[in-house]
Amino acid sequence: MARQLRPVELDFVNTAPLRLVFAAEVSASADAVYQALAEEVETLPEWFTAVKLARPTAGGAAREVRLKGGVHFQETILAKEPSTRYAYRVDSTNAPGLRALLEEWLLTPTANGTLVQWTFAADGSAPVRTGIKLVRAGLGRSFRDAVRNLDRRLAATPAP
Repeated sequence: MARQLRPVELDFVNTAPLRLVFAAEVSASADAVYQALAEEVETLPEWFTAVKLARPTAGGAAREVRLKGGVHFQETILAKEPSTRYAYRVDSTNAPGLRALLEEWLLTPTANGTLVQWTFAADGSAPVRTGIKLVRAGLGRSFRDAVRNLDRRLAATPAP
């Protein structure tokens, strides 16, 4: 059963009780990474293997995301800044104990491609916060694998 979460805004990425930040560099351009993140939402399961389904809703102002373990999210897009930032909050989920969740992807051009930074900002019950801290390494590995998969996918895709 889905539960409504607290509707946080972009500043929550800096004020959340729990913040996990991961970063990895890719050879792809910030434009290409942003396109995959924000405009080609349905392709997310092709490179982020924990994701079973992703689709835009509300004319692109929101998303539905389902993970392979059965967790699902209804999200509202808070920032769509081409080649720079993509952020969304979770409005409802079936994951127990969460009170608020916001994810932000920052893209910074580098000499060799793009630095991709993912911030996972959350609030929840004490057991949820502890659980998220315990799976930090797994989330980091999942992020690094996803970004590596995305980079390979973008390298194999001919430029328009």
